[in-house]
Amino acid sequence: MNATHPAVSVIMPVLNEERHLRNSVRHILEQEYDGEMEVVIALGPSTDRTNEIAAELVREDPRVHTVPNPTGRTPAALNAAIKASRHPIVVRVDGHGMLSPNYIATAVRLLEETGAQNVGGIMHAEGENAWEDAVAAAMTSKIGVGNAAFHTGGAAGPAETVYLGVFRREALEQQGGYNEEFIRAQDWELNFRIREAGGLIWFSPELRVQYRPRPSVRALAKQYKDYGRWRHVVARYHEGSINLRYLAPPTAVCAIAAGVVVGAVLTPVGFVIPAGYLAAIAAGSLPAGKGLPLKARLQIPVALATMHMSWGYGFLTSPKALAKKVIASRRPAVKV
Repeated sequence: MNATHPAVSVIMPVLNEERHLRNSVRHILEQEYDGEMEVVIALGPSTDRTNEIAAELVREDPRVHTVPNPTGRTPAALNAAIKASRHPIVVRVDGHGMLSPNYIATAVRLLEETGAQNVGGIMHAEGENAWEDAVAAAMTSKIGVGNAAFHTGGAAGPAETVYLGVFRREALEQQGGYNEEFIRAQDWELNFRIREAGGLIWFSPELRVQYRPRPSVRALAKQYKDYGRWRHVVARYHEGSINLRYLAPPTAVCAIAAGVVVGAVLTPVGFVIPAGYLAAIAAGSLPAGKGLPLKARLQIPVALATMHMSWGYGFLTSPKALAKKVIASRRPAVKV
């Protein structure tokens, strides 16, 4: 193995990604990296042409391989791909993520420079139509996601977790991979164990991945409801991990619901709360939509409201039984 350019395994959990899979794999295979590379795609039970496209990619390039993931669950896919891969550096990429040309080379350099066990960067949302442009603007604005560095950028440094991740294989194997009970937030949980074991997680804005947003209001709502649901699981799993940014959406949902009830039953003054929220996201969408076509700018408030309300609803309705099940599966951090 070339010490300067260690061999790299790229792992991809894939389910219903016919729209983006080929382009995502192309961005991997065209990386400006001199080391050996393989791509392992873990195939869930897709209902579109994803598996056909994956088979074509395998035939076209010997570096591409597939493994089955009959459960369709992301952490199971990741573990299956890790097991089937063989190189000392493991790069996670999703089926709708597009790596920047020097992503892998930069990540390998950062692993060496920082001594980190995992490095990651910015989830750079970009759309392919007006609605996706609106969602991308919402996802990269502070009014949409607060001060999350992997959405909005920030200074390089230690982090609790990072988007996707480029790992040292030894760290993944030491911790036994991903906890498959975490249907969402599995990256946070794994990074939590790595940090507990004394490992470093490093964020750098040098690393950028183009991310394709969900293509409809319904899909975005489900995504953010799941985010909120699992963020509450994380809060119960690890007391002290919550902060004001995470409490803002559920607080907004409660306040708006209370305002509507008061306005409808007692006094119209109650409607000041939902009206104030709508005014705030309308005002916040103006800087977020700078440079976008009018059709996209007009949809940003819809995207913001969908994200906030769905996340808050998911957080508020996250069942304690789910958290208890996940807590029961807790794996202690493994220290060398």
